[in-house]
Amino acid sequence: MTQVVRELESLRRDRVLRIFKLNTGLDDHAVMLMDDYLNQIEHVVKRMEVKTQDDFMVFEWFKTHVIHSKPNTSIGHQELCSLLSLWGKVKEEHISLLNAGIIIRQLIDQNMYWFAIPNIGSVLKGLSQGRNEVLSFLNRRKYKEMMLTPLEKKCLRLSPLDTRFHLRDLIGSGSLPSGYRDFLDFFISFRC
Repeated sequence: MTQVVRELESLRRDRVLRIFKLNTGLDDHAVMLMDDYLNQIEHVVKRMEVKTQDDFMVFEWFKTHVIHSKPNTSIGHQELCSLLSLWGKVKEEHISLLNAGIIIRQLIDQNMYWFAIPNIGSVLKGLSQGRNEVLSFLNRRKYKEMMLTPLEKKCLRLSPLDTRFHLRDLIGSGSLPSGYRDFLDFFISFRC
């Protein structure tokens, strides 16, 4: 295990940050400070204009009992209901309220939920489209190569993230051909 992974795991166990599984790839994850995540949940509650005190309390109990007792990236339906039932009678409407951006149902197993970052959809779309756009730049070249400086200067039309971010992302995911990856590793580490 690398030092970075050990430190991330330690911070996750100490509830300083939270790790989320993203639906952009097989092994894509996001890391967010716990305080920022709790603030995002507060923004969701304010935007939803929760109508009853009962509905409002499901978010409070979710933050108090579910988030802090379940540091994993996912939770089962039964376990979620069990943790929320410590507060009172849990209805499917309560789960539906949480399903509005705080948890999302897994496609493979309908009894499992992923913890989600509210309002991350546009970032995930930009991430996927930016990856494809950078790979498209390279694939259109005769030898599928391009000098780093002109590549970094390319303006991405479909992503709010810059080209350097996407290059590092593609290197980390192993999506670039190995020769190109080695070349970029050298120049990116040299320039940073």
